[in-house]
Parts: sequence; C-alpha cells; structure tokens
Amino acid sequence: MPTKLATTVRKIDTLSNKENSDLIKRFHDFMISNGSSERHQNNNLKVVISFANFVDHNVSFVCINTCKEILSFLDSKIKSKQEDSDQKWITTWNDYMHRIKHFFRWLHNCSLINGGPSVENWTTPAFLQIREKRTKRVSPYLESELWEKQDLLTAIKYEPYKRKIIYLLRIQYNI
Repeated sequence: MPTKLATTVRKIDTLSNKENSDLIKRFHDFMISNGSSERHQNNNLKVVISFANFVDHNVSFVCINTCKEILSFLDSKIKSKQEDSDQKWITTWNDYMHRIKHFFRWLHNCSLINGGPSVENWTTPAFLQIREKRTKRVSPYLESELWEKQDLLTAIKYEPYKRKIIYLLRIQYNI
C-alpha cells in the first residue's frame, strides 16, 4: 500500500538534521503553493527525505555544492545483473535524479534568494549537471504494435494530460 502524503510529511520531523528538515518543509510549502498534486509532492518528499537520511546528519543541504554526495546516493540504487537483468534500476536512478535536481534547483533559485525567479527562469547550478542514464533494453513492443503518426495525433487530441502521451512515447520508442 502506498504511503500517504500525511505520513510522509510526518517523517520530515524525524530527521536528525533540523536545518534540512526545515528546508524540506519549505520545499513542501513551495510545492503546495505551486499547485503540485499530492502524488507529486509525496514522491518528491520521499526521495528528498531518503537523501537526507543518506547524507551525514551534520551535512546541511545548503553546503552541498558538488555532485559527489548526490551521485553516491543515486549509485546506491544500482543493482547487479543478477538482481535486475532488465536493468530496471536505471528508471529508479533517473527518477530520483530528477527529483533531487528539482529540490536543489528550488533551493538555489527560490529558497536562498528571497523568493527568487519564477520556475521558468530557474538556473541549474553547475554541480547538478548530471546526465540521465540510458537503458540498453530492447523495446518489449513489436514493430507492428507501435503507433503510427496519425494514431498519436488522434490520441493527443483527446488526452487532457499531455504528460501521459509523453510517457507512452517514451515507453514505446524507448526514448
């Protein structure tokens, strides 16, 4: 059963580093004010809390300015070929990377600069220039199962959430 947002929010107070705990609470407030869905908030908070538990309790998020700690955390998600022959861990690695990047972009653009620029004008700090891992998996779809251009255009017209279309494209075409 998935963890509810309220449960995840309560876990913020259990962190040993109170400065990081306060930053995560402010990040949560930002997501609420930005209109993020509860699921998006929950997923982001779970990753950031996990990262906070991973780093030394004496290390403040504000002091992290190299990718070493972030990559160390992300690399803890790597599984061997025996554990994960399809390398599905790459999806987890990329998802965690994007969520941590989002948090640190918020931290460096909004939190530290009294509100800072709008999300569209955020800059990515140099230490967050981490590339996505690409999977070498062969697509599970047969050539005959892939959508034609006209099929995609028809689906896009009726789908209220464009994100779902992008997700389908990534799955089908291994983008």
